[in-house]
Amino acid sequence: MTGLIFGLGTAEIIIILVVIVLLFGAKKIPELMKGVGKGVKSFKEGLKETETETDTEKKEEQ
Repeated sequence: MTGLIFGLGTAEIIIILVVIVLLFGAKKIPELMKGVGKGVKSFKEGLKETETETDTEKKEEQ
């Protein structure tokens, strides 16, 4: 079986994409993806800051 993502086949993925286009419209989708990208970037930066703080605390304890 090809095209399986999270247990979804190709037909299910196409149906989901069509529903998204119908709900938001083709013009709104790039704006939504831009917002998702910014959110992911912010999340990764937050994880990096947390790792840096944790590493600093471990060095201070030694």
